[in-house]
Amino acid sequence: MLPTIDTVNFNGKRALIRVDFNVPLDKKTYAVTDDTRLRGALPTIRKVLNDGGSAVLMSHLGRPLKKLKEDGSIDYEKHTLRHVLPALAGLLGCEVKFAEDCIGEQAFALSSSLKSGEVLLLENLRFHKGEEKGDEAFAQKLSKHGDIYVNDAFGTAHRAHASTTIVARYFEEGKKLFGYLMEAEIRNARRVLESAERPFTAILGGAKVSDKILIIENLLNIADHILIGGGMAYTFFKAEGGKIGSSLCEDDKLDIARDLLDRAKKKGVHIHLPVDSVIADAFANEARTDTAPSRNIPDGWMGLDIGPEASVAFSEIIRKSKTILWNGPMGVFEMPNFQSGTRHIAQSVAAATEQGAFSLVGGGDSVAAVNQFGFADKVSYVSTGGGAMLEYFEGKVLPGIQAITG
Repeated sequence: MLPTIDTVNFNGKRALIRVDFNVPLDKKTYAVTDDTRLRGALPTIRKVLNDGGSAVLMSHLGRPLKKLKEDGSIDYEKHTLRHVLPALAGLLGCEVKFAEDCIGEQAFALSSSLKSGEVLLLENLRFHKGEEKGDEAFAQKLSKHGDIYVNDAFGTAHRAHASTTIVARYFEEGKKLFGYLMEAEIRNARRVLESAERPFTAILGGAKVSDKILIIENLLNIADHILIGGGMAYTFFKAEGGKIGSSLCEDDKLDIARDLLDRAKKKGVHIHLPVDSVIADAFANEARTDTAPSRNIPDGWMGLDIGPEASVAFSEIIRKSKTILWNGPMGVFEMPNFQSGTRHIAQSVAAATEQGAFSLVGGGDSVAAVNQFGFADKVSYVSTGGGAMLEYFEGKVLPGIQAITG
């Protein structure tokens, strides 16, 4: 049983909520260009307010200490959370107060005087070095903003930062909880990892094998089928002695690729590689294109998408599956001429879901793909976790989760 906000009545209480408002902004006007993460936090904030509590929101925005101005100073204008206020207030339908510094005197004066139904947004946590360092003193100061700590930022749960992990130490059992977004992420991930209905198919794409080694190793213990597409597939083909032309390949990972294929056979897990590829003579949408067997790509040509035969073969496996995990595109789907494979996979996952399968899509590019192709509402769950979700499926303990569950 997860310790969630449903176990508490916030009447007369201040909730210190770690949200993920690391949203994209217009480079000129600094207006929010995608409010998905703001919307994701609304149910948790509304629960607190509807109970008669008040909400103190804290988040990071960008990496201000890594992207300093030419004179070495912090670019406050580029990274201030003040830019989020209009969009957030519009979604909540109420005024949102703003603290100029997350641990300044003004911030504490504002949070201590909050009335029932009021909301306060603290300035960017990452203006302080103590946030990313997981500094105890910084975390202790943050803890003074609330009576109850709520973590609703799954996307940062894999970082042992002050606001995501350390701050929980200053709240006793029953007063450190998961918000609705965190609860949903954990519950859906556990459904795949711990109680998957079979056949369980994992679809993995992206550029590099090195990014997916740990998740493949973990999936070898629980999946029935692993479908591999994207640039990472060509490292496997070369490891098996195939000719891949100038396709992307990690030559230092050939032994690992061979080892993964051998271990899969021994465990009875079927790793499927795309039999054919859409190839191009340059990494450009305008390049000349053709199709070729993925194990025999001509010199000077590179694979940029799975081919039509692979799309059909992958689709057949997906449609027979009862549990589906999708992380990573099948090709360079940002370019129209190389998006057919990824679109085909999205259609197949949606079709399997309609037939009763449970499907979880996670990882920035695959989430972008289902959104772009209009399938986000046709899969069971779309994770906002990114790197956190990937680490969770690698079998790692996420510090942001452990801080609350113990």
